[in-house]
Formats: sequence, structure tokens, C-alpha cells
Amino acid sequence: MSGLKMPEPQAATLFRRAEIVADMRIIVPGEGVVDSEEGMRVFESDGLTAYRQLPLVVVLPETVAQVSRILKYCHDRNIRVVPRGSGTSLSGGALPLKDAVLLVMSRFNRILEIDYANRVVVAQPGVTNLGITHAVEHQGFYYAPDPSSQIACSIGGNVAENSGGVHCLKYGLTANNVLGIEMVLMTGEVIRLGGKHLDAEGYDLLGLMTGSEGLLGVVTEVTVRILKKPETARALLIGFPTSEQGGQCVADIIGAGIIPGGMEMMDRPAIHAAEAFVQVGYPLDVEALLIVELDGPMAEVDHLIERVSEIATQNGCTTSRISTSDAERLAFWAGRKAAFPAVGRISPDYYCMDGTIPRKELPRVLAGMRELSEKYGLGVANVFHAGDGNLHPLILYDANKPGDLDKAEAFGSDILRLCVKVGGVLTGEHGVGVEKRDLMSEMFDESDLNQQIRVKCAFDPNHLLNPGKVFPQLHRCAELGRMHVHRGQVPFPELERF
Repeated sequence: MSGLKMPEPQAATLFRRAEIVADMRIIVPGEGVVDSEEGMRVFESDGLTAYRQLPLVVVLPETVAQVSRILKYCHDRNIRVVPRGSGTSLSGGALPLKDAVLLVMSRFNRILEIDYANRVVVAQPGVTNLGITHAVEHQGFYYAPDPSSQIACSIGGNVAENSGGVHCLKYGLTANNVLGIEMVLMTGEVIRLGGKHLDAEGYDLLGLMTGSEGLLGVVTEVTVRILKKPETARALLIGFPTSEQGGQCVADIIGAGIIPGGMEMMDRPAIHAAEAFVQVGYPLDVEALLIVELDGPMAEVDHLIERVSEIATQNGCTTSRISTSDAERLAFWAGRKAAFPAVGRISPDYYCMDGTIPRKELPRVLAGMRELSEKYGLGVANVFHAGDGNLHPLILYDANKPGDLDKAEAFGSDILRLCVKVGGVLTGEHGVGVEKRDLMSEMFDESDLNQQIRVKCAFDPNHLLNPGKVFPQLHRCAELGRMHVHRGQVPFPELERF
């Protein structure tokens, strides 16, 4: 796995593999346990395919009772567990461990309830993101968060990573659209957080779980908010001679108090790749392309289109096209949604990054990425959620060239350091996983990280759930209570110790 350092495999667990596999078959009978090398190979990585590792065994439960028994079994025997959804994670969050049970939730794939009166859907975690919209669109509803992988990514994985998408600017990330979950703790205990109601009393444990990357528990049911489809939605396709002008246009639109349904940006390499892939008429003579979608009542949308067009003109746009039908609007988005596979056609490999910056820093960061591209001798194509400053640089490299992957990883790390330097954060929606784990100290000091680990310890004191992810160092929970002893004296020696 390249130079990535993961927790050392537990020899006792490896020694008992045959026993563990046999016990898993008792808990999950039939075809729910995969232990052959050939069968497990398909699970050896997630969307961050640069890192691969076969798990101890793959288990695909179908009921909450089975999940509970698996986790309790592993807890009682000190066996590590890595939860996995559809495996579309781009940060290595579902990377298996050699001594860990890979708990795959893909068989939890049913919608349990559609409640139009309360505007919610209750679904199992293996239901795809787009599957929820498909289930309710005939009644004029939809589920707002729409990551580019929505055709494949699961709603449980969306909760784990707090996924967003092109419409998260106006309608929020997963955290803003999940109302309740059922989850199983490492001890096997089943608990519920939230429900169909808007807000739960007490601590915001639902908010804590959303984006927890499989470190705190395993989600077995999700209650999400569905929205009524807007009366009107139209999109503008706006081209600029420089990325800086496009970035400034984004800042000016938000500064004018306009919150589009979606606002995305692509640079020249991404524009050309996307147009060659989907052929929807993107302008090829611009350096930056902005897609702005406005939705709501028709009169409001018409007014906002005029205002956005004026702002774009003031920022020197050279081309502007307004969708005249819903089919054309969807065609505008088709290229952006297909940007990742499109870039895959122009480079043997690419490394997809994820960082978030203040909108006003967009021109500075884009200029910095160009300098880094020259420094490392690797190309970069940029697609991002411009409205909320969530960047997705795609670093182009060839894994068959010695040293190229190392350069791509160093390039990506420098991009994330730049994001933090200008006041941004390491991730917007892909999560930390293993990809950004060793950069956490760029953003948090030791006391910050220790406080986060204390939360982990409250849910999983033995660090059996998804170890080696998110935190740069794997601490035992007891170590967080350690005291510094100086010249044989603990702090405040006059205080009584218990």
C-alpha cells in the first residue's frame, strides 16, 4: 500500500481467522460471507484505488440483528471492523485492514416508508442516493443532496461522509437533510437518534454521527427530508477568459444576496474533457465555465437570471447561454456530473482531491495550483462547487511511471495545505479517511485532536471500528488521561488523587 502506514495487524486475530470465518457463517448463513482471495479482491479498495488491502473476511448482513451480533462478537473478542457502503468513497474511508472484518451494508437496500404528509423517506443504508429521488419523483418530490456519484453511492455512505453535491449550496449537505438514524454501536447495542421530527432534544448526536466516517457506529436505517420540486428551474452557462474572473463572478453573485440552486465551475482542461465526453455544447474558447442554476417561482427565476447575467457581464464574461427547456438545463449539468469519468479519458490515472476555501480566496488558490502544477510537472483539471468554495482538483498522473504517484500525493497535500493557509478546511464532503489523515495536524493542534479522540473513545473505547482512519496517531483511550510527571512530581501535588 505505497508508503501508507496502517495499524499493525493483530497476530491473535490472524491466527484465529478460520474460527472467525466459521462463526461469521453461523451469524450470516448462505452467501453472506466471502473469504476466498478471489471473492474478496473486489472489496480490496474503495474509490481511492491507489491503496489496496485484502480484508480478513467480508460479511454482508441482511438484518439489524445480524449486524448487532457481528459487532458484539467482534467487540467481545477484540476484533477490528471496517464498515463499508457502496465503496465510492474517495478518501480511503472504506479501505480494508488485514485483520479486520469488512462489514458490507449493500444488502440493506430497501425503502421502508415514504411519508408525504411529513415529507420524509425512511430507507435502509444501502439504498442509492438517486434511488430515493426515483421513489418519490412521480409525486413531484426529490432528495436534494446530489453527489456526482449519486447513481451508485449509498445513503448510508452519504451519512458517513456528510456528502454534498451540486445543489448543496442552497439546500444543504447530508447533515441538513437527515432527520434520524438507527445505528448499532460496537457493543451490539441498537439505538435511535432523531426521527421524523425537525429537531431532537439534548445533545446533537445526530450531527455528530453525520460525517463520522464509520468510527462511531454502523448506520442501519436513515430518515431523510424530501423536498417539493421547484416550480421552475433554469440554468446559465457562462464562460470567462480567466479563472480569476470566473471566481470573482461567484463571489459577486453571493455578495449580491443571490443563492442559486447550484453553482459549479470548471477550468479549461475539465471543460474540454467534459465536452468530448458528453457533447452538450460547452464553449471551448474559455478558461473557466460557470454553471448557475436558479429555481423557484417563474417570476423570481426570470428576475434572478437578469441579475446574474449583469454580474457576469461586469466580470468580463465572453459567452452566456440560458437554458430554454428542462432537457437543455439537464444537458448543462450532464458535463459537470460526468467530469470525473471524462477526465479519466485524457489521463491514465487521476487523483481526486477535496478541500474547501473561503469564496474570496478562489483566484489566489487557483493561481497557487497552477504554480504547484509546474513545480511537480503534473497537469490538473479543476471542477468544484464554486458557490460554497468546495474544490475538487483532479491531478493527472500515470501510475506506471515510477515516482508519479508519489508526486501526485505530494501535489495534493500541498493543495490542501494551501486551502488551510487561506482559511479553509481539509475536506468539504469526501471525508478524511486515510487520504488526509496525516494532514490533520495542519488544521488541528494536539488538544483539538485529543478532544476528537475523546468522542471516539466514548463510543468505541477499544478503537475497533475503522482504526487507522482520520486520526494521525492511534491512541489508546487510557493515554488521553495521562499526566506529565516532572522531576517526580505530578501537576498540583497538593491535590488528593483518586
